[in-house]
Amino acid sequence: MEFFKIKRDIPFMRHALILNAISVLTFVAAVFFLFHKGLNFSVEFTGGTVMELHYPHPADQEKIRTTLRGMGYSHPEVASFGTAQDIMLRLPIVQGTPAASASGAVFNAICASESGTPKVTQVTTAKGEIVNRSSCVAAGDKELLSLQRVEFVGPSVGDELQQNGLNALIMVVVGVVIYLAIRFEWKFAVAAIVANLHDVVIILGFFAFFQWEFSLTVLAAILAVLGYSVNESVVIFDRIREMFRKQRKMTVPQVIDHAITSTISRTIITHGSTQMMVLSMLFFGGYALHYFAIALTIGICFGIYSSVFVAAAMAMWLGVKREDLIKPVKEKDETDGAVV
Repeated sequence: MEFFKIKRDIPFMRHALILNAISVLTFVAAVFFLFHKGLNFSVEFTGGTVMELHYPHPADQEKIRTTLRGMGYSHPEVASFGTAQDIMLRLPIVQGTPAASASGAVFNAICASESGTPKVTQVTTAKGEIVNRSSCVAAGDKELLSLQRVEFVGPSVGDELQQNGLNALIMVVVGVVIYLAIRFEWKFAVAAIVANLHDVVIILGFFAFFQWEFSLTVLAAILAVLGYSVNESVVIFDRIREMFRKQRKMTVPQVIDHAITSTISRTIITHGSTQMMVLSMLFFGGYALHYFAIALTIGICFGIYSSVFVAAAMAMWLGVKREDLIKPVKEKDETDGAVV
């Protein structure tokens, strides 16, 4: 299906050098910020406490942040979780504060800021278990807020998650190289993996520059972007191979331009529909999906750019030619079958 059809090929490869120079500058800037600022890892990676609070009314998040800053948390992460009444706190480890008592101290401080009194009651769960439930009550036992969930992530667990995430990224990269080398040719494999790593580094550079929280969901988004970008590169490479078979008089840049131009309509449909879904997560998904959607948005935009101007141009500069993708027809020996 095509929304429109471009009759004249767009000379993408004519501007490949300038656009790739811009890509190199962007890549270098991203690497600089990664080393200069570093990533703002979430508590899953660094260790800390995750608390979920429930209010009977929309919570005053700035008031909560002020209370936490007074306790020594310089950059407390306070955000709504699903609704304005549900609040999630992500608190890093504070030196001198035992991890086991951190959640209790935080809840008591927030309760005091609401002019309430902490109260612990025993409740029976659906499984028949008796657990303690912490709440903050005012005069007349009116509940001001309640503690729904507390989780603690130790530093050793965070280090393990970092290593596992890096291993997952390396495995995806190696798998992509092997797949493209088998399906196409090593020049396409090198071009595609450089383009994909370009996308990953750019995403990480954005998160380092703006100091956005880098969590497990963001890592999942980066792995998804790798697969998404590879898919776009494969579509273009497949069309290039098809054009080599059909258009034997075209030069390599002309073949690449024609292949990219013929896939523009498909690119707009697939990327446009995907981006609409991602934007809905960005604006309506709440805090849990916010940075996940941001990473996907950056990855989709740069994935299109890298597939066209980085992967295709690099394959051209590596010297890809018709013979690399199409095996030459072996001429029949005239002496075969001759009678002596």
